[in-house]
Amino acid sequence: MINIQVICVGKIKENYLKDAISEYSKRLSKYCKLIITELPDEKIPDKLNNNLSNDIKYKECNNIIKHLKKDSYIIALDLKGTQYTSEDFSLKIENISMTNSSITFIIGGSLGLNEDILKKCDEKICFSKMTFPHQLIRVFLLEQIYRAFKISNNESYHK
Repeated sequence: MINIQVICVGKIKENYLKDAISEYSKRLSKYCKLIITELPDEKIPDKLNNNLSNDIKYKECNNIIKHLKKDSYIIALDLKGTQYTSEDFSLKIENISMTNSSITFIIGGSLGLNEDILKKCDEKICFSKMTFPHQLIRVFLLEQIYRAFKISNNESYHK
């Protein structure tokens, strides 16, 4: 059974998102060992400039780096990443799991990820060119991982 870690910056405050995360976590327990590592986000001031933005991303990303496992295949969620269909994403997870026992997904904070952490990643993926709250992306990611396992196992759910 593969280990899947989701490292995410920011707390989930809304109960409906917590419920969805809990539901997909329960469903995924049949296919993988899921670990969600929730890290604190930095306070973003009302008057944000490039230097402050870079400082905040630097602090958040350094905290993420402390939680990365060396033997894990690391995938960052990033707007410049590759977009997959659900079928291709399923195949991607299947292929990674043949050579790795662990996959780590990284979801940055509101300001995204810095170059330091992106360089440490094996891959970057993008769910959409649209902007979504990073808390909602956590639900999207878990749902797509679940869908990927259902597709790989030829189980109904996908259509």
